[in-house]
Amino acid sequence: MFPSFLNQHQDIKEPCELLKHTLIHDLSMDIHAGFVSWDAWFEKICVLKKETIRGLKINNSAAVLQSAVDGHGIALARNVMAQDDLNAGRLVRLFPEIKCPSPLAYFIVYRAECSTMPKVSIP
Repeated sequence: MFPSFLNQHQDIKEPCELLKHTLIHDLSMDIHAGFVSWDAWFEKICVLKKETIRGLKINNSAAVLQSAVDGHGIALARNVMAQDDLNAGRLVRLFPEIKCPSPLAYFIVYRAECSTMPKVSIP
């Protein structure tokens, strides 16, 4: 969420209050098993099933984040996609205590003889 949006909407104290605001849906992720949708997120936090389909529907993860940066609503995002915007203060993480881990993962694959190279070593 964009920091100034949060300042203008200080009524967001509980997760269920998000339902009063524009939710940004990432349609490019909705079709893939393992990516969290708004429905799954609200289900995870035990909010009664509500209508979450309203809001902005965007078919590109980068455009979803940009829409949130521009203050058009609230987006769900993968850490790997949102981290730079969070670090730069362009976005703010709401309810960081709520985690929705995905069964999906990234793997780094390299030849065994490259394991000591700085670019593949884990700090």
